This record gives sequence, C-alpha cells and structure tokens, in this order.
Amino acid sequence: MSRYAEVLVPALNADEVMEPLTRDDDGSDPARTWRGRFTEVRLDSGRPLLGHAWAMEFERVRPRSGLLRHLESLPWPFPESVQVLIHDEDDECFGLWMMHDGKLAEISLPRTRRIHQPAPPTDEFPPAPGYLLRTDTGRPLPEQTRPERRDPRPAW
Repeated sequence: MSRYAEVLVPALNADEVMEPLTRDDDGSDPARTWRGRFTEVRLDSGRPLLGHAWAMEFERVRPRSGLLRHLESLPWPFPESVQVLIHDEDDECFGLWMMHDGKLAEISLPRTRRIHQPAPPTDEFPPAPGYLLRTDTGRPLPEQTRPERRDPRPAW
C-alpha cells in the first residue's frame, strides 16, 4: 500500500479555481474530504510553469480520498485543459486523468498497465488505486485481479 503520492494539475487560466486549494483545509468545504494543499509550480525565474500548474504530495493514503471528485466539481474555465497526473509510490510512471463529460477519467497510456489488488476484507482499510507498471521492460507482469474482486470504491 502506498505511503506517498505526488499529484500535478496543469489547467489553463485556473488561478482563481485553484487558489482555495493552495490553503490548508479549514473544514468549511464539505466537498474537501482529502487533506493537503497545492503549491503553484514555478520556474527558476519565478514565473509560473506554463502559466498554470499546481503540485502536492500526499504522505499517507487516507487523506486523498475524494480528490478527483472534488476537482471534477470545480468551475474550471477550460475543463478540456484540466489534467491530473498522479504518481503513487509503487507506480513506475505517472498516471493521467482528463475531463470527459464532466468527470475525470484515467487515460490508458501506451505500454502501461494498472494492476489491481483484491479488495480489502472490510471498509476500515482505504481503497487502493492499484499500481501502474510499464509493459515494455521485458519482465513478466503480476497476475491481474478479476474486476469482481477489486475494490469498487474510488481511491482518489
């Protein structure tokens, strides 16, 4: 189970949308079930990276649940520009989520495969996102858990 994850959110003209997410959660937003805050990504010159990108790191699994759902609910000026890149500790590369019909959906990347573990025995354990592996390394991949045995709860 992952102990940390890195998240990067590039989005056009989203300074106003992302500003509340750059502050520590004060508990006033019921949609914010996740814990943490984003930091604007800047170049060495101090200018924002591409004008619009934010990053954060989660140190534990539990405080991240609901992040994608919360990001979906925000009033993005250009939703088609929103991308969420997530790298869990056990991932071999970043996964990519993009807006499709108002929902953030994971985009299948060439030469990668998300491997899922069986669901935990009870809901006391947080949902796991699985882990993203490269398929072009020449090594055998672990066996994939059948869909009916996976945890249906969203990890993000």
